[in-house]
Amino acid sequence: MFRTSQLIIGFCSPSYQRTLWKRFIGTMPSRLVAVCQMTSGPDKEKNFEVVRDLVVEAKRRNAAIAFLPEACDYLTDNKKDIVAFADTLDGNLVKQYKELAAQEKIWLSVGGIHEAVPENREKVFNSHLIINEKGEIVSVYRKLHLFDMNNKATGVRLMESDYAMKGSKIEWPVSTPVGEIGLSICYDMRFPELALCLRDMGAKILTYPSAFTYQTGAAHWDVLLRARAIESQCYVIAAAQTGTHNRKRVSWGHAMIVDPWGSVIAQCSEGTGIAIASIDLESLHRTRQNMPVENHRRTDIYPEIKPLNL
Repeated sequence: MFRTSQLIIGFCSPSYQRTLWKRFIGTMPSRLVAVCQMTSGPDKEKNFEVVRDLVVEAKRRNAAIAFLPEACDYLTDNKKDIVAFADTLDGNLVKQYKELAAQEKIWLSVGGIHEAVPENREKVFNSHLIINEKGEIVSVYRKLHLFDMNNKATGVRLMESDYAMKGSKIEWPVSTPVGEIGLSICYDMRFPELALCLRDMGAKILTYPSAFTYQTGAAHWDVLLRARAIESQCYVIAAAQTGTHNRKRVSWGHAMIVDPWGSVIAQCSEGTGIAIASIDLESLHRTRQNMPVENHRRTDIYPEIKPLNL
C-alpha cells in the first residue's frame, strides 16, 4: 500500500503531492515517543505548568506518548511536606493529568507521583501511572525497590523508606500505540531481575522515570540503562529530573532513550526539555532473532526467573 500511494502521488502536481502526503502520514499510527526532563520543586501548580508545556510540545512533534520523570508532581526537602502534599489517585492533580492526556489526545507515562495512602498518614506510595489518550488510567505500578542511602562516611542520607511504602507486585506490561511497556521507577533499574521478568511477560519497552542523584548519575546512569536494554533486548526510556531542587537535592538529568542493541538514540541536553525517538519493533524482533539469548538461558542450572504476586 505504501508503494501504491507513492505511485499515485507521483502523478500529482507538487503542491497537491504535499497535501496528499500530509493526509497519508496523518493516517499512520505514530511510534514516536517523547522522553521529558524537568526540575521539580515544592510548588505543585508550577510543576504542572511545566508538565503541560512538555506534553504540548511532545504532541506538536507527533509523539504518541510522553514519558514524565519521577516526582513530576513535586520535590520537597522534608518528610512532613512530602506526605502532606500527596494526593490520592482520584484527587485533583491526577485529574489534571487525565484531562491533559484527553485534551492533547496523547498517552502519558506519569513517571512517579506521591500517592496518598488513606489508611497510612505517615507514608505514601511512589506510583507510576499510564494514562491513555482518552484520559483513562490503564495501569498503576507502585515502586518495588526503595532507595535507602545512609552513608556516614560521605554524609549522604537519602532514605526513601522514611516516607514511602514498598509496592507488592509487578504489573503486566501495558499495550500502547508504541508497543508493550513494562513499568518501573528509578532505583528499580539496579535490579536486572525485574527487567527480565517484564521482558518474559511480553514487554518491548522498559521505563525508568527517575530523579537520579547527581553523584550516582554521573557514575552509573548511562551504564545501567544501556545494560538493562542489552540484557532484556528491549527499548529503555528514562525520563529524568535535572538540576538543583533545593539545598539537599541535585539531580543528574540526561533523560534518554536506548534501543535494544544498547545504543542511545535520543537524549535531553541540560535543563527542561524533551527528546524524540521512534520505536522500531521490527528492529527489536531482528535483534532478538539474531541473538536469541532467551533460548540460551540455563534455567536447569539456576532458578528460572518468574514474576511473583501477580
